[in-house]
Amino acid sequence: MRNNLSPYFALVENGVLNADELADAERSAAWRGINTERVLLHDFAVLRCDLLAALAQHYGCAFIQYDERLPVPTELFAGLDGKLLRASGWFPVRKLEDTVVVAAIDPDNPKMREDVQRLVPAADYEFRVALHEDIRWYTQDYLHAEAPLLIGIERTGLAYWRNTMAHWRTKLAAHRTAHARARTSMKLLRWGLAMVAISSVLAHVSNNVLSSWHLAILLVGIALALIGLFDYLKVRRARMDLPCQSALIDITTQNIQFTERYHLPEAPMAAKDNSALAKLAAAIPDYCSVLRPVPASKERTHLARERNMLAAQRTIASSHRTSYARARTGLSLIRTGISFVGLGIAMHKLLNASSYSFTDYVLIGAGCLMFLDGLLWYLPARRLKYGIGRDNKP
Repeated sequence: MRNNLSPYFALVENGVLNADELADAERSAAWRGINTERVLLHDFAVLRCDLLAALAQHYGCAFIQYDERLPVPTELFAGLDGKLLRASGWFPVRKLEDTVVVAAIDPDNPKMREDVQRLVPAADYEFRVALHEDIRWYTQDYLHAEAPLLIGIERTGLAYWRNTMAHWRTKLAAHRTAHARARTSMKLLRWGLAMVAISSVLAHVSNNVLSSWHLAILLVGIALALIGLFDYLKVRRARMDLPCQSALIDITTQNIQFTERYHLPEAPMAAKDNSALAKLAAAIPDYCSVLRPVPASKERTHLARERNMLAAQRTIASSHRTSYARARTGLSLIRTGISFVGLGIAMHKLLNASSYSFTDYVLIGAGCLMFLDGLLWYLPARRLKYGIGRDNKP
């Protein structure tokens, strides 16, 4: 180690800079009140590896570079004071058996070594030189600074929330698929009952004679109706809907609650209507997130925040689509039920009573059941739309 020389003099020896450039960098840093390291990196375009190699040569030790993928054991930094670490310029980064590897701005600083031995007990220590911004990144990441300052492990947390929201959206998509299958089954049932009604009308018109092609229409209609009914009941028994409609709001709220950390509370948005989902959507501003320029932060962290805000908006939109799919299924059942009740009544009143008149009552009964089942689907979605009895906020 050469205490009489600048820690960065090895850059001159290695041919990265000349002596005048190094002196200019140190004068600029002193005049601006910042670290010489920052001036070298940003103003003189010195590579990080060259700068670390020069510092390692000066202090006579290995260097360590910040890596967001490095798994730092929790036991090393649990309970440490972030302000102390930033002021002293060190952070424990690894544990190799009984040896703790410490990244430090000045590995030879006796006060720093004393703090390390007092706060991080270990059998042995290995001190490696690191850049100022690397120490700051380690401290911000692992000691959980505020959201605008997090860099590395914040992306891991954001990825976790994206996966959580994607899982919920997948479940909602499965619900919508089940509703679509139910509506398809109801169309088969509707076609089948319509063919049964046509066969009955033709038999009445033919003076209660059930010809072969009338019978064929009747049998095909019964087959289609049974297939549609069987498939619908199968989907119905598979619980194609949430246990209760309010669960859609509750789970969606839990999935997007993390977004509170990335908003400007002084710029609220008004909900488009009084529904709970609209209130959730209003909790996320149109500009998605707050991008505060942190000099040391990497741009992809900000982009990860943007992706999460957009994913939260997609999650809310998916909840809307699921609610509307439920309402659409209910309205389809109500419409079909009313149609067949009307058809059955019309057939009973306009056609002469005969041995085939039981068809009228079948159609009326089927229509009533579909109407009631449709109300069970539609009314909860209606209450959700107008926010009856709920006031959810993320």
